[in-house]
Amino acid sequence: MASWNSIPLEISYEIVGWIAFTAWSISFYPQLILNFRRRSVVGLNFDFVLLNLTKHSSYMIYNVCLYFSPVIQKQYFDTYGDKEMIPVAANDVAFSIHAVVMTALTLFQIFIYERGPQKVSRLASGIVIVAWAFAAICFFIALPTQSWLWLISIFNSIQVVMTCVKYIPQAKMNFTRKSTVGWSIGNILLDFGGGLANYMQMVIQSIDQNSWVNFYGNIGKTLLSLISIFFDILFMFQHYVLYPEKKASKKSLETGQESNEPLINSSPEHV
Repeated sequence: MASWNSIPLEISYEIVGWIAFTAWSISFYPQLILNFRRRSVVGLNFDFVLLNLTKHSSYMIYNVCLYFSPVIQKQYFDTYGDKEMIPVAANDVAFSIHAVVMTALTLFQIFIYERGPQKVSRLASGIVIVAWAFAAICFFIALPTQSWLWLISIFNSIQVVMTCVKYIPQAKMNFTRKSTVGWSIGNILLDFGGGLANYMQMVIQSIDQNSWVNFYGNIGKTLLSLISIFFDILFMFQHYVLYPEKKASKKSLETGQESNEPLINSSPEHV
């Protein structure tokens, strides 16, 4: 296993990594607090939460396995060379575990608070079922040859796919309602900061090792940062430019329909 060539870069890597961990971890709380204060989840898209839970669960499996398993680490070195560094840091493991817990709590809030007419769509449920069924099939494929690195790369791919699709329902809902009320902008700002820090962490490691294997050796982490940053910019544009919160909140107060208005026009859905 490779070691750091520069102590300052190693220290920078750790600092930036924990900045990403802190920003991303705290990003879950504004939405949880907003839901608690309003005693309502109106404005929060349920498909987003369900897809997000699958995403973070898959990411947790990948990070925990690669970080703690000597067998999988050996397979990684055999694939990419023993001079490379494991592309998963302690902050990645800590974040993914925390993310699963926080997303599960958000899902719990959906069941206990006012949610209006919104339900989880059949499409989102179908995507989640297909994702886990595919992962189960891959497990039995990997079992005879113990191709564990390949298996956890499947989980990494699942989290990338979920990252690509999870934001779409919320973005669509904001556009349909012409409002971001009920959707915490604090979540987005912190997520944006975490994405930038996470990407910078990978850049620092690549500079130190004079190798960019870090990016395609952990393509999931790379895409996670870039996709999150793209959608965060989109949500900030919706919140601050298209549907300023003051105007949206004023309209909701005037009509008194915030908790009763249809959230999204879609095909028939189920709980």
